[in-house]
Amino acid sequence: MNASTPMPKYKCHKEVWALKIKKLEGTGTQEQESDGSLLMTPEEDRFSAIVLPSSYVQKHRPHVGGYYVVYEDGYKSFSPAKAFESGYTAIERN
Repeated sequence: MNASTPMPKYKCHKEVWALKIKKLEGTGTQEQESDGSLLMTPEEDRFSAIVLPSSYVQKHRPHVGGYYVVYEDGYKSFSPAKAFESGYTAIERN
């Protein structure tokens, strides 16, 4: 690929489910160390906390302020806030 040749540009048209991350905390207790999973508390209070398994945490490196994203095929991902908010618009609020 020539450095002066721009790559093809794409526009997203996917529909996803997502929750903005308010808080992340380890799942371990005083007696037992965490296995690397995190308890994710969403910004919206009407949704319960979700345990993010260590495999998800290691792969996606979620952080507070970003989005926990679930695609139609069930794949779970993470998106930084700026990227998510510039690419997605809410289509329904339950």
